[in-house]
Amino acid sequence: MWRSAAETAPPSSITSASPQDTQSAQFGACSGPVRVTCVVDGDTFWYRGDKIRIADIDTPETGSPACAREAELGRRATQRLQALLNQGPFTLAPNPDGRDMDRYGRKLRNVTRGGQSLGAILVAEGLSDVWPSSIDWCQQAGV
Repeated sequence: MWRSAAETAPPSSITSASPQDTQSAQFGACSGPVRVTCVVDGDTFWYRGDKIRIADIDTPETGSPACAREAELGRRATQRLQALLNQGPFTLAPNPDGRDMDRYGRKLRNVTRGGQSLGAILVAEGLSDVWPSSIDWCQQAGV
């Protein structure tokens, strides 16, 4: 039986909150036209009415995937991001390259807990690539 990454992640990949981690909410999956605090996909979420794009990663597409494999990986990345965000307080840090927004109007932020990037956890679990990504999710083996 397939188990989610949240269920099978080694304890070392899940960091504890630190004093600077002050953001917290309960995240569900986004649906419908009103989005306040929810997860869109593996690298995008709404938080208190702001659409946030995790600046340092790129995950498989869920809206218009190129193949069934990309759709499945995108679904898994989305579920994992939701689980990570719901594990406790986190920090939204400015994008290190200085860009505040992407071309779609999403705020570019690094998301950390206890100083560890949640994006880096997704990369380590094979559910994301570092930005900018050159992975063809339909051809990548081993996931």
